Amino acid sequence: MLGKVYGVTLRGINGYMVQVEADISDGLPSFDMVGIPGSEVKEARERVRTAFHNCGISLPPKRITINLSPADLRKRGSGLDLPIAVSILTALGYFTGALWDSIVENSLFCGELSLDGKLCSIHGVLPAVLCAREHHVRTCFIPADNVAEAACIEGIDVIPLHSLMDLFELTASEDRLAKAVVPHIPWKEADCVYETDFCEVNGQTAARRAIEVAVAGMHNLLLSGPPGSGKSMLARRIPSIMPPLSYEESVEITKIYSICGLLKPGSGLLKSRPFRSPHHTASTTALSGGGLYPTPGEISLADRGVLFLDELPEFSRRTLEVLRQPMEDQMVQISRLNGRYDFPAHTMICAAMNPCPCGYWPDPVRCTCTGHGVKKYRSRISGPLLDRIDIHMEVLPLSKEDLLTVSSDNESSESIRKRILEVHKIQMKRFQGTGIFFNSQMSSSMVQDFCPLHPDARSCLNTYLDKNTLTTRGYYRLLKTARTIADLDHSDEILVSHLMEAYCYRASE
Repeated sequence: MLGKVYGVTLRGINGYMVQVEADISDGLPSFDMVGIPGSEVKEARERVRTAFHNCGISLPPKRITINLSPADLRKRGSGLDLPIAVSILTALGYFTGALWDSIVENSLFCGELSLDGKLCSIHGVLPAVLCAREHHVRTCFIPADNVAEAACIEGIDVIPLHSLMDLFELTASEDRLAKAVVPHIPWKEADCVYETDFCEVNGQTAARRAIEVAVAGMHNLLLSGPPGSGKSMLARRIPSIMPPLSYEESVEITKIYSICGLLKPGSGLLKSRPFRSPHHTASTTALSGGGLYPTPGEISLADRGVLFLDELPEFSRRTLEVLRQPMEDQMVQISRLNGRYDFPAHTMICAAMNPCPCGYWPDPVRCTCTGHGVKKYRSRISGPLLDRIDIHMEVLPLSKEDLLTVSSDNESSESIRKRILEVHKIQMKRFQGTGIFFNSQMSSSMVQDFCPLHPDARSCLNTYLDKNTLTTRGYYRLLKTARTIADLDHSDEILVSHLMEAYCYRASE
């Protein structure tokens, strides 16, 4: 007999439908799998065989052949355990009738079997359910531990399974099957509670302003200053002033974390923007993603949030250079012999560094570095990488008065977030229908259209270009930053004051 069901395999951060066929015929007893199964899929043979035995299901001494279609796609992950088991049971005649035929035609099976027949949670359930919806599959049978993740997707009936034996009970009648469907969890915008707040930051007025401009336009930011001046403290508070996630953003982030197995048990869609801070010893693959079967790296894990690179010059030169293309395209593209993998990287990069190896340049008393040592230290960061960072801000040590300031007198993150949310609404209206959302994402042609200069500002810009060397990329990034500053002032035109502030952020390079 022949049994057919549908499963899913993962490639990158996307799911791909797999038809699992089981044929049981006369011949020497064997259990073969074809269709380029990966090592995890090949091991399913022993998990399924043992789970059947412990559930009281006996496999006949016949030739069992499992075909995974399409045959040219490598199948990976332990999520194919359940469809392999179900296809064998169908071929053996355990599942029959009109009800089962209707279930098989419109259902996806996904889960890992333990040796006692229970279903274990797996990675990548959200991409699997999204793949099912794209192929107009109505029902998904998944492990019970992954229900919260899957029930967030509208248009799919999610049925949880604790063990293989649950499938026999649920498919016995339509009423049992209908009662087992988990209700859809509607999307609700969450008011995220952050452990840190800008009201805890004393002083640093200029740095706070630079961070506000950076978040308002999603510009990349570099904070430079001596040890203990508050660079890391400021950076860790950036997510607290970012607007709440939209449903589409939340799905995109959750897909990435689901693939990487970083979702907490029982959690649904992520509601807070990610903040990733890899150590400076991180490898190129850890930062950008990759591997034999590529998975997302830190820059993709920070998608729609902040990637904080502390001690920037301490990262290896080769590791930092892989950021150049994602900073421009907001996408990590990894090419392998079997194809290309695309990982989203709509990430705001915030970096921090000391001005010299000892950290105290240009203090003549505390700095012990030579001019050559300072130059060599700063040269660890290439010019092309620095050119892609829109805002460079020097963070100075706090004065005695700032240290003694009562924190309740400082502006809170909520107050700053309200201003930023207004600017984001302006940008969404401006770029409606273009596929972009922030000033930092504008193309050069868009800069010409959306960055009108006041006559005085144009004259000021000409004077600046005559006196300063600026790359073409730097020129456009200067105007993008000025556009964001003008939006904060609710100005249609870029004025001289807006240009001058943008100049200051570039001049500190």
